[in-house]
Amino acid sequence: MSEIVLMSDPKVAAIPVAECGERLVDVRAAGSLLVDARKQDPADAFAYLREGVLERLLKAQAALPQDVRLLFVEGYRPPSLQREYFEEYASQLRAIHPEWSARQVHSAASRYVSPPDIAPHSAGAAVDLTLADAGGRELDLGTRMNADPEESEGACYTHAANIGEEARANRRLLGSALAAAGLVNYPTEWCSQSSSCVQLLGA
Repeated sequence: MSEIVLMSDPKVAAIPVAECGERLVDVRAAGSLLVDARKQDPADAFAYLREGVLERLLKAQAALPQDVRLLFVEGYRPPSLQREYFEEYASQLRAIHPEWSARQVHSAASRYVSPPDIAPHSAGAAVDLTLADAGGRELDLGTRMNADPEESEGACYTHAANIGEEARANRRLLGSALAAAGLVNYPTEWCSQSSSCVQLLGA
């Protein structure tokens, strides 16, 4: 397996970020994606993505077998919520590893949640999603949606060895459809994709 560049890596932070000008659009208006409400927030921000990212998702959906659907879980994440997610996970890591330095905690936390200052979710350029059957039942992808590395013993990593063959096949199907549509997987989270046009890796 090739080396994983984490979102905390200085090489990622050094990539210039510029507003692309694409509108944020409600994925529910497209009508052809299954949308799960588990991450729904009072403002319905979770259902918004940049227009180009939604177009890529629709292209990926069209490439999947007829009985398989993308199940959209979360797109846009307000910066305050991104910071809350990051700090919550960093606190868990500090409790598990009190000997770790602040830098080690920050780096390890970025395996699961992007640092708030560079998070693609807060630009509407990243999406968390999974696969479902035609009736909306989630397919086996090896872990629960958004499992962290500790909980899953690393099985949340896209190319983890400790998952079954069915889950591995489903991850390959999801990854190939999304990559062909121009989305990039963050390799520490099988469920996280971002637009390749922002040149970021993920969550």
